[in-house]
Amino acid sequence: MQINKDPGGLLKDIECFALDMDGTVYLGERWIDGAPEFLRRIEQSGRRYCFLTNNSSKSANSYIEKLERMGLKIPPDRLITSAHATIDYLRREHPGERVYLMGNPVLREEFLAAGIPLSEEDAQVVVTAFDTSLTYQKLCRVCDYLRAGLPFVATHPDINCPTESGFIPDIGSFHALIEASTGRRPDLVVGKPGREMAEYMLRQLGCPRERCAMVGDRLYTDIAFGTGNGMKSILVLSGEASVSDLASSPAAPDLIFSSVKDILPLL
Repeated sequence: MQINKDPGGLLKDIECFALDMDGTVYLGERWIDGAPEFLRRIEQSGRRYCFLTNNSSKSANSYIEKLERMGLKIPPDRLITSAHATIDYLRREHPGERVYLMGNPVLREEFLAAGIPLSEEDAQVVVTAFDTSLTYQKLCRVCDYLRAGLPFVATHPDINCPTESGFIPDIGSFHALIEASTGRRPDLVVGKPGREMAEYMLRQLGCPRERCAMVGDRLYTDIAFGTGNGMKSILVLSGEASVSDLASSPAAPDLIFSSVKDILPLL
């Protein structure tokens, strides 16, 4: 597959770009080269974009504040997290049920503000998220509940999270530990590449799926999300995935670019 090319003119039919964040438009507090110009070009061409992140270790407001510190002000409806989609799923499929949440304090606040009842002692559903405040006690509580047979929902599957200084363990690595102890994997993974996240995003955007493109740096989440949910998928090589990973990936992108900067001339 050619890199930094659009031989079939796929981009001309895209109305909405769903953009991953970590490794796609920024690393840490630093924009990936050309990302601000790429965002401006999308709007100048009469199209729309939203940010779509699996990272559930932070609240939506913290992402909005971070982008503002970096010089980009966006309305709240332009940011969609796996936590949003998970809350939507719980409201529909487990209304009123008590949740044991393995997650950061800011995520707990987000769940409570959305009306999701949280419980330590008598939960009915287990939800695991990217928890940078993880303790051994939390892991034990999750495993106890899973051995008791409670429904097991995960916000997303990512194994590592990219940072400016390298990769750090994400929720997928926690799931490997939990499976080794309990024999259970999540019954449902809401975030990319899951269908729940896709349906939630498309409802929020009001965009036909065939005119939406997912842009991201991970084959097993971002690219699988696009191809598996009827959208176009664009891989950028600025984060986790490399060209050599394509040979072993079940999900193949429609287009490949070195970074979002290289999409600019084709918009």
